[in-house]
Amino acid sequence: MTPQSDEDEVWRQIVASYNDSAGDASAVQPWPDRENIPQDDAEESPDAGPSAEPEDDQPAGETRASSEDEDHYIPPPPPPLPKGDALSKISWGALFGGPAYLLLATPLGLPMDPWIVFTAVAAFIGGFITLVVRMGDGPPPDSGWDDGAVL
Repeated sequence: MTPQSDEDEVWRQIVASYNDSAGDASAVQPWPDRENIPQDDAEESPDAGPSAEPEDDQPAGETRASSEDEDHYIPPPPPPLPKGDALSKISWGALFGGPAYLLLATPLGLPMDPWIVFTAVAAFIGGFITLVVRMGDGPPPDSGWDDGAVL
């Protein structure tokens, strides 16, 4: 047989067994012993479910409420936002303020002299360039001459 005919035969077997159920194959394969849980550990396991009897020091309602609280993840509060410096605040204001004036000036009938339009566009471009330049996405200064992978 050639390698191509072997591959064709494998594909025919796959297609022929497409509608077979997986239950037949699992009955032949035994369950691994390392996956079995001893019966005495299963009774003491916390995954076994809540106990039917309430604890002595809490009424049944409080036991139920505390177990519901333990089931949910409550993230810690986020850290406070960093304080921005004056140049960043001015840049953000120029980035949004220039186009905002141009968008609001037309429906509100505000003056649209050429120098006002130039100032609004220049504010937008200047704010954008200032924020991009200050991003600092370069390598850290203490990284050395090579930022490649270390094996």
